[in-house]
Amino acid sequence: MAEPRLTPTARGTRVIGERARRKPDLGTPEEVTDPTRPRRVVDYALRKRATLEALYAGRVFDGADICDADPYLLKAARFHGTVAGELCPVCRLTSGREALTHVTYIHGDQLGHVSGSAVDPQRLVELASQYGEFRVHVVEVCATCHWNHLVTSYVLGDGVLRKPPPKPRDLID
Repeated sequence: MAEPRLTPTARGTRVIGERARRKPDLGTPEEVTDPTRPRRVVDYALRKRATLEALYAGRVFDGADICDADPYLLKAARFHGTVAGELCPVCRLTSGREALTHVTYIHGDQLGHVSGSAVDPQRLVELASQYGEFRVHVVEVCATCHWNHLVTSYVLGDGVLRKPPPKPRDLID
């Protein structure tokens, strides 16, 4: 095979003989029996417990360092969140008794422009059969004091590797 030839251009050096774009390496498919069953689960309960112990011991100042939910997270909690069965651990220190809301986010290369979106947890079953692999993050949020913490993350999908869907024309960059 001939060695690639370099030719100078106005913008730099162009390699002649090789393709400009390479196809993305999709890797080897993963063997999945049930696409809706979570795999590679990470539970963040120990980190949450350490953060709350620091708050209760006074090493964190009045929750100001940990009650910093992004406005987009609060909005996602209002429109896409599901009510959790537990009370806010920060609000219980004060007089409030606010229930936590769980927000589910999806991330992955195969999702394309949908990656990073907050979704309804019931839609995960449909998405698991449409995409090969994506990570799900569940965040708990308190709308009153803005406490937020990552609860768990896991992977869903049918294991068939796919290219991401094309970006819709009407989607603004």
